[in-house]
Amino acid sequence: MSDLILKTSRIGVLMGGLSREREISLRSGEGCLKALQSMNYDAVGIDVDRNVAETLKREGVQAAFLALHGRYGEDGTIQGMLELMDIPYSGSRVLASAIGMNKVRTKQIADFHGIPTAYFEIFNRKQDDLSAAVIKARETLHFPVMVKPCEEGSSLGVVKVSDPADLEDVIIETFGEYSCALAEEFVEGIEITVGLIESPRSLTAMPVLQLKPASDFYDFKAKYSRGMTEFILPAEIPEETSFMAQETAMQVHSVIGCRGYSRVDFIINERGIPQLTEINTLPGMTETSDFPAQAAAANISYEKLVEKMLRSALLP
Repeated sequence: MSDLILKTSRIGVLMGGLSREREISLRSGEGCLKALQSMNYDAVGIDVDRNVAETLKREGVQAAFLALHGRYGEDGTIQGMLELMDIPYSGSRVLASAIGMNKVRTKQIADFHGIPTAYFEIFNRKQDDLSAAVIKARETLHFPVMVKPCEEGSSLGVVKVSDPADLEDVIIETFGEYSCALAEEFVEGIEITVGLIESPRSLTAMPVLQLKPASDFYDFKAKYSRGMTEFILPAEIPEETSFMAQETAMQVHSVIGCRGYSRVDFIINERGIPQLTEINTLPGMTETSDFPAQAAAANISYEKLVEKMLRSALLP
């Protein structure tokens, strides 16, 4: 499928979905749908439910733009279905999507490749002795720690734990909704993020964005509420630190096996080293999202960014 064929194809903008990030996905999807329509693409919005395959067939969708976030949309599930239906789609393929959604697997791969990331311990709902695992974590980790679901986005379910005595209760509370959690050492430092765009011949890092949330950390409210986070573009950090962050982001994108685009989040530690927090294989595209803000700083309009993202469906 060439750019010309893509321009004349029926494009389904997949949004909504079944995850806790549904409302954010709808906001991302509506923005992307309007952008494609403004550029005269034959685009239609598809609110994803369990009958989405039938909807895609009924609407005659020939290529998919993924504006989904969270489970069933960002974790390789919808990507696998589209592969079976022989429908090209934007963004990363099945395996990279699944790995990128799992914070533990992402950090383990990063660690294997020598990419700095905070120390952490893993907890599984099915493990035999949770108390023993918590005792080990209290001994090996420096507090405070951030307790996170292994597979969730938009900082949902993230809790900062300052007192080691509270760790087990927080883990058990996390297990009320998730089967796996990690406790990661809290890194005091500057929060930054790096957006990446891939073409057939190159991978380009956009300007580094520095985040100053009004809350203690960059949580769900800070991410999606106007005025809750200050964006500093370009980041107020040394040039060599920005370059290091961009180079590391491209390395993370590569070792995870991402395609087309991604956004990689870091915290700069006390030694000035960007430590990986996570990778987002389907970055948010709302009016308050990081990714379009970084594109704008690189003189890429929202519409052109969406078009570049759509064209990733043509990449091998």
